[in-house]
Amino acid sequence: MPDRSDLELVLSGGTPVVVVETWDEPGFLDMLVQIATQARRDNYRPLFRWAVTDGLQRLDLALEAQPTTADPRDALRHIRAVDKPGIYALLDFHPYLGDPVHVRLLKDIALAARRRRQTLLLVSHQLKVPPELERLAARFEMSLPGEQERARIVQRIADEWAEESGRPVDIDPHALSLLVRNLAGLSTADTERLARNAIVLDGAITASDLPGVMQAKYQLLNRDGVLSYEYDTARFADLGGLSRFKEWLGQRRAAFLGERPDAALEPPKGVLLVGVQGCGKSLAAKATAGVYGVPLLALDFGAVYDRYHGESERRLRESLRMAELMAPCVLWIDEIEKGLASSSGDASGTSQRVLGTFLTWMAERRAPVMVVATANDISALPPELVRKGRFDELFFVDLPRREVRQEILDIHLARRGLPPERFDTARLALACEGFSGAELEQAVVSALYAANALEQSPGPGHVLAELRRTRPLSVVMRERVEALRAWANERTVPAD
Repeated sequence: MPDRSDLELVLSGGTPVVVVETWDEPGFLDMLVQIATQARRDNYRPLFRWAVTDGLQRLDLALEAQPTTADPRDALRHIRAVDKPGIYALLDFHPYLGDPVHVRLLKDIALAARRRRQTLLLVSHQLKVPPELERLAARFEMSLPGEQERARIVQRIADEWAEESGRPVDIDPHALSLLVRNLAGLSTADTERLARNAIVLDGAITASDLPGVMQAKYQLLNRDGVLSYEYDTARFADLGGLSRFKEWLGQRRAAFLGERPDAALEPPKGVLLVGVQGCGKSLAAKATAGVYGVPLLALDFGAVYDRYHGESERRLRESLRMAELMAPCVLWIDEIEKGLASSSGDASGTSQRVLGTFLTWMAERRAPVMVVATANDISALPPELVRKGRFDELFFVDLPRREVRQEILDIHLARRGLPPERFDTARLALACEGFSGAELEQAVVSALYAANALEQSPGPGHVLAELRRTRPLSVVMRERVEALRAWANERTVPAD
């Protein structure tokens, strides 16, 4: 076990304070007990655990806790007064590090630790070391279960369920392989819990278990709220037009999902969708995840930025790391220009550092994370983001042509339980030149409201009336829309 041998080296190295940030506290304590009880006699040291609820308790001999040492100040004074070797695991001590008395007591213990052969372990989910202790402290990070260990955990959980229920678990080999892969990035305890959840309801491991596992994994990993798990994905059937974009995605599906491994093929990095507002760029991102059958994560750049120096970059790094742990997945960045626009007015340089962090990740990532970014105003984006190589392709989503407008009308009518053939959508499509997909949907919705108010069954006349009443964006902002279309004509690949 690499973790155990690494921890033994840290403990024997004489570092007085060891910081351990982990969510798997029970697993870490079990490892400590094994190290303490199996140590050589000449290297043996008693092992103590401290918690504010119980006080100090000796673990290597399983003795009762000492409630009189529950107060952190009393516990530290007790440890300082003991002139004998020992290992002390202080659990969730981070709230008490703001007290200067506690910090001084910790420093007193640390300064005398080498002579006494004492080690303090500060164990918490997150902990910032006070400056006074930084030179006296080291960090230990527990590794997460690898693929073989995850497979053993799932098999053990399946065997336990079979023993309890009296029948074997029905296992789909392909679903089992995907489950083991999707549990990557979780602690041992969380891996066990999610594997148990997948099995316990129906006594089987099937493809239907995977979405629930990924949603639960997201809930465990999402700490800063910068990423959101989008439960509502789409299908290509929900997406009118965009034929070239659909073809592009289809060609890269096998490489992205690893279905047909080829050393010459790298997983696709992603695409940037530029176009007129309301023409389906965001829906295309949702359809990408739906067609590939992978989680869709939305990155909110507005939640990335923080007033404290360096915090914005940290939040972005953590979010991108989480996306890699959720891989394979689609990372959707809507209106990316609002988060990574030109930084001419940014005196602090935060936006440039955030951009640098994002570009570095895009260049160095190896996990199958497909970035689907959308932009309405590409002129606001920095050149280093849109150059060839950052994204695999730059698609332009234009106003839909007549055939696509008919297809979009058919989709929205059918979605509301209305037979498209009753509405003569071919004729309606001729009456809505310059309409975006969003405007066509709104015309259908408004027509239903109008028919309901008149106590009539919805018909083509209601939709046509709404279309004639609407002034589309291509008319209201004709100059800007035409300028965008002219710019994209020789610089981008048409999505349809």
